[in-house]
Amino acid sequence: MRTDNGAGDATNNEPELSDSLKTFGAVLKALRDEAHLTQEQFAPLVQYSAAYIAKIEQGKRFPPRDLLDRSEGVLGAPAARVLAAAARSLTRKVGLASWFRQWAGIEEDAITLYAYECRAIPGLLQPERYIRAIFERRLPPVTEEQLEREVAARLDRQQVIQQKPNTAFSFIIEQAVLERSLGGDEVTRASIDHLLSVGRLRNVEIQIMPLRQEDHCGIDGHMYLAETPEHQWAGYTEGQRSSSLLTAPKDVSVLLQRYGKLRSQAHDCRATISLLEQMRGVL
Repeated sequence: MRTDNGAGDATNNEPELSDSLKTFGAVLKALRDEAHLTQEQFAPLVQYSAAYIAKIEQGKRFPPRDLLDRSEGVLGAPAARVLAAAARSLTRKVGLASWFRQWAGIEEDAITLYAYECRAIPGLLQPERYIRAIFERRLPPVTEEQLEREVAARLDRQQVIQQKPNTAFSFIIEQAVLERSLGGDEVTRASIDHLLSVGRLRNVEIQIMPLRQEDHCGIDGHMYLAETPEHQWAGYTEGQRSSSLLTAPKDVSVLLQRYGKLRSQAHDCRATISLLEQMRGVL
């Protein structure tokens, strides 16, 4: 397996997956046109922005689960059935590379998710400007279509945080990741603002590992851990064009021990907020 920056980019994903999103978007547009509604008229009726509806119709966004229910009251029951049929061809993993989907499926179903990152902001916490900064610097370079598809895939994947309020998310991020200022100060500001915003959610804990820390057990690199609904744990690690899914109890136990120690070595959540606000203020 292999992936990139905890994100599961779609550089090598199968073309038919993006085609299914485009097909759904075309069906939605046709039904909206049939109802004689513009995007600007339709969007508030289903409680989304016109820009968001436009991206769904262009095949650049995964349709939210409640869009189908809201559309029925606007487009009518027959149109809603057609839309539901088009939706059945979709998967939440659209836009994710085939070698990342196994972990993405575990991540989506997890009741607890831990992430320690020393390379980049975790994929679930990256704002759009940061995501674009990553892919715009990708080597070998990606096409504009690939970039848009991968940005859309990552943003859609992030919805799991909002859609699963009963899942406990914990993130430990090295301060150096933010000090690097990937993409420049404006991107870093947006990233810090996003971390502060997501960190306010009751089911999310974000901790920053300080630049100087004599006691640090993360020397072997980043790690991801997930608890399944059956209360089994799985781990995930990545390297240069390689990755490993860990399910053996003895291997996962090692990661759990290390993650627990990292939590005690990083700033607590309140100190993290203070540090992020301080870093934001000097940009």
